[in-house]
Amino acid sequence: MNTGKVDVSELTTAERFALLNKEVQAKYAVDPHRDVDQIPLAELSPEHPSLFQHQSMFKYFARLRTEDPVHRTEDSMFGPYWSITKHQDIMDIERNFKVFSSEQRYGGIQLAGKPYDEEGVDPRFNLPMFIMMDPPKHTAQRKAVQPMFVQRSLKPLEPIIRERAQAILEQLPIDEEFDWVTEVSIELTSQMLAILFDIPQEDRMLLIRWSDAATNNANPELFSSVEEAFKELWQCFEYFSNIFKKRKASATPGHDLISMLAQSESTKEMPSNELLGNLLLLIVGGNETTRNSISGGVKFFNEYPDEFERLTRNPNLVPSAVLEMIRMQSAIAHMARTATEDTEFRGKKMKKGDRLALWYVSANRDEDVFPQPDHFRIDRENIRTHLGFGYGIHRCVGYRLAEMQLQILWEEILQRFKRVEIVGAPEFQWSSFLHGITKLPVRLQHK
Repeated sequence: MNTGKVDVSELTTAERFALLNKEVQAKYAVDPHRDVDQIPLAELSPEHPSLFQHQSMFKYFARLRTEDPVHRTEDSMFGPYWSITKHQDIMDIERNFKVFSSEQRYGGIQLAGKPYDEEGVDPRFNLPMFIMMDPPKHTAQRKAVQPMFVQRSLKPLEPIIRERAQAILEQLPIDEEFDWVTEVSIELTSQMLAILFDIPQEDRMLLIRWSDAATNNANPELFSSVEEAFKELWQCFEYFSNIFKKRKASATPGHDLISMLAQSESTKEMPSNELLGNLLLLIVGGNETTRNSISGGVKFFNEYPDEFERLTRNPNLVPSAVLEMIRMQSAIAHMARTATEDTEFRGKKMKKGDRLALWYVSANRDEDVFPQPDHFRIDRENIRTHLGFGYGIHRCVGYRLAEMQLQILWEEILQRFKRVEIVGAPEFQWSSFLHGITKLPVRLQHK
């Protein structure tokens, strides 16, 4: 029987992205308010971006964790895939990177990815990056930028972050409504990204624009075609290409991410599309988790005002509170993997080429790991076990910097404001790859 749905199984990556338009959206439309308990288990499919935009996905994941934690979806807008929803299962798969690969040629790290033959691939739509590589190439390229994020490099950044956080908070209006995402979350992350790349601060919003384009290129509300989205992304390469060349030729390279890529033996001769891919990886990685956890923290403290009162009485809980924000927000909702051979996992038989979604947003609310997982608790004892930065060899290289930014910002918030009150409905990103907050109307009260 013809269901009217588009068969995505044989499409190229560009064709698949292009298909994610309003017409196909309608064919795969879901009711985000549907009673999850009334959906047959075989039809339970949590990947649709509308579920995330309406914050409906948590009930899907709670049911899957209980009834079918390794769950097969046969038909979705991204093709067939397995949902991995339990904390321990995700860690086990992340450890076994030889069987469960993140390689781009197998499909990469998003459900929208598709395997391809490396010969004849159009480089305009193919952006290799080290998070979509397996060792040894992954190890070598990641090592190129790792010096930026070790403790001795982060220590000098601490006063810079504090100074910028103070300046941002000081200019905020009091007793007037404004958007926290725009004025605080994006502002702090964009300023720090400009420092990490050593580019002028006046260009910082270009980085946010390219981050948004990289993470929203399948959103039909923003881009009408894959060509339109990638045209925006290649502007990023045009901006950085001359900077990269100059820092590659420099006899006294700086301590910034572009200089590190330009000077490392493993990255200095990258082709254009691979350079762009790694630039976008560092931009998105430096933006999304920090930015959305900053916004998420405000949301959670409004939902649990007693926890904010506890924090004001005991600011020493800021580091723990920050980790709880990261857990609850889970800004990276999933990473995908591909089975490189026929295998069995938790009693389920997987075929070579099968796609898996590792749902961090579910694992971080796993009842077996986090008691009362949907509750925001700033003194959660086992909070460092969260998977908000991933796990294993692909764990976020800049997680310490993200934590530092969040800790400093909340230390400064506590010194200034009695309350950060949400005064309108938060808005969420149309994406099942990122769990993002796009708008957060707030009003501040001075102490």
